[in-house]
Amino acid sequence: MGCDVTNKSNMDIKELSPLIDDLVSSIQNTMKIKSLPALTLIDDPQNSEELLGKTAYYDPGNRVITIYVTNRHPKDIMRSLAHEMIHHSQNEKGEFDNISSVGEQGYA
Repeated sequence: MGCDVTNKSNMDIKELSPLIDDLVSSIQNTMKIKSLPALTLIDDPQNSEELLGKTAYYDPGNRVITIYVTNRHPKDIMRSLAHEMIHHSQNEKGEFDNISSVGEQGYA
């Protein structure tokens, strides 16, 4: 069973969903992740216009990965998901326990 995916974007994820499930399952098995994070896909047109706009972030307190999808290729979205799953694994292993600050909005 894959991540709980909330699609708050206008992107049709019918074709992307099985790929997300496969990637998450592979990372979970390889990294021995016990519990999966939730995944939220969001649109942010203004962010997508910025040269160095946000691509994704992981909220360790709530165990949620948020991915910005506006004007992004599915391969790039998957790359961001893989990156944020590493942060989730780090969080699950307690590597974030003694970090005093994880960014301006409280996420890694």
